[in-house]
Amino acid sequence: MNARSPEHAVTGASNEQSAAQDEASRHALHRGERVWLETNCYVDLWIELLHHYGCDPHAALSFTVTQAFEGDQFTFPKFSLDDISRLYGLQAQELAIFDTLEAHVREQTKRGHVVVAEVDAFYLPDTRATAYKQSHSKTTIAVDSIDAAAKRITYFHNAGYFALSGEDYDGVFRLMPDLASDVHALFPYVEFVKRTRAPLEGQALVQRSVDLLKLRLLDRPTSNPVSQWRAEFPEHLRALLERDVSYYHLYTFNVMRQLGSNFELLSKYLVWLNAHGVEVPEAIQTSAQSMANEAMVMQFRLARARMRSRLDPCTDCLDSLEASYEKVIEPLAARFV
Repeated sequence: MNARSPEHAVTGASNEQSAAQDEASRHALHRGERVWLETNCYVDLWIELLHHYGCDPHAALSFTVTQAFEGDQFTFPKFSLDDISRLYGLQAQELAIFDTLEAHVREQTKRGHVVVAEVDAFYLPDTRATAYKQSHSKTTIAVDSIDAAAKRITYFHNAGYFALSGEDYDGVFRLMPDLASDVHALFPYVEFVKRTRAPLEGQALVQRSVDLLKLRLLDRPTSNPVSQWRAEFPEHLRALLERDVSYYHLYTFNVMRQLGSNFELLSKYLVWLNAHGVEVPEAIQTSAQSMANEAMVMQFRLARARMRSRLDPCTDCLDSLEASYEKVIEPLAARFV
C-alpha cells in the first residue's frame, strides 16, 4: 500500500512546504499538464485512493467512453466499482449507518478499511477557498485514519490528502449538540473499501482493462451527445444570462467541466494504452484532448458573455466539440469492438 504520511496532510491554511509535499505525493493524473486538473469529488478521490493502494488508476478509465447528454447536464463521470474490483481486488460496499458515523469509521479503519462518506464541506478545511465555514454543500471524502481521543482524522478529498480536527471533527461526524439532536437529519450514504485479493499487474492488468473498454464501448451513446446539447443550448444560454452568478458556476461545473474533464481523462487513458503496447491511433487521443481544450474555451467565453450581458451562441466551439466527438468514440469502437 502506497500510504501517505499524515505529516503531508494539510490542515487549515497550508504553508508552501506542506502544499508542495501534497502536490508531489499526488498521482500523475493530478500533476503536470492538464487543462482540467480536477473532474469531480468522486473521480478525483478514487484516483488518489487507488494511488494510495499502490494501483494505477489509468487502467480503470474506460468509463469515460459512455458519457452521454442527459438533457440538462452531461453524465457525471464515475469509476465503475465493478471495474475497480476486477482490476485491483478492491471491494467497495455500502456501509449501514445505525450508530454515529464516528463509531463506524473507528471500527472500519481499525480493520484496515477506508471509509468513503458523504459529508458537509462546511467543515472541511481544504475547501477554504469555496465552502469552509461559508456554505453547506455535500461532498465525498475517504477517511483512512481516525484518532477519536485527539478528535483528528486524515482523509482524501478531491485531488488531495488532508487532515482535520477539533470543531471540524465534531461537525463532520455531527457530534455538535445541535447536529446530534436533529431528529430530521438523514444518515449519510457511506461505503467502505476493503482488499479482497491482490491487484492485477503488468500485461494482465492491461488486458483486463482492454476487455473492460470493449464492454464499455457497447454502452456508448447511440448519437453524438454534443449535438444533443447543441439543440438545447439556446435555452441554457438564456438561463445563464437571466440567473445569478452562482447558477453560472453550477451550470459550467455540470456541463463544460464534466464534458471537458471526462474527455481529458479518456485522452490520458489512450496514451496509457499506447505506452503499454495497445495501439490506438494518435488522432483519436488528440481529438479527445481537443474536446477538453474546447470545453474550457467555451466556459471562458460564457463567463465573458455573462459579464457583458451579451448572447454568445459559441457556434464555433460547438462545431469543434461536435466534430471532435465524431473522431473519438466511433473510431474507438471500430478499433476495439
